[in-house]
Amino acid sequence: MLTRPVMRTIIFSHGKDGEPWGTKITAMAEVARRHGLRVESVDYRGIDDPATRVQKLLEFCKTIAGDLILVGSSLGAHVAATVSSHVPTRGLFLLAPAFYMPGYEQYTPVPAECPICIVHGWRDDIVPVENAIRFAREYACELHVLDSDHRLTADIEQICELLDGFLRRLEAR
Repeated sequence: MLTRPVMRTIIFSHGKDGEPWGTKITAMAEVARRHGLRVESVDYRGIDDPATRVQKLLEFCKTIAGDLILVGSSLGAHVAATVSSHVPTRGLFLLAPAFYMPGYEQYTPVPAECPICIVHGWRDDIVPVENAIRFAREYACELHVLDSDHRLTADIEQICELLDGFLRRLEAR
């Protein structure tokens, strides 16, 4: 009897002022395709409410069969981590995740029990790096802190290398 390989999909969630196929996502999507992953990116433009973004990603994930790898940047990382505990998530790759923000600490999600990699900038003036360190400590995440700002735009090549390594480790599991 032949068994069909399980299709794996990587889903990108952009940040508050981002777009579904911005520079970082486009570069990371190429890395994902080299790993044989189906690539999707959800468009949240015009949706400022985090709960509405979470619902949109949940509904989107329900339309996809197979393993999911969720990738998010800033608010998109918060959304991806929130959804991860409600869908079959194989891994989370989070850029400058908007966790433990003042006045919203109680909304910081409990992620799925899966490998998690966080990339954050030392010079992030929107989400303090200490928030990523705290989350990484609480959930035993892999953490990479770069000499960068919140957007991490100058570090796309390094982010792609980190994503490539993360995907390799997921494949080996």
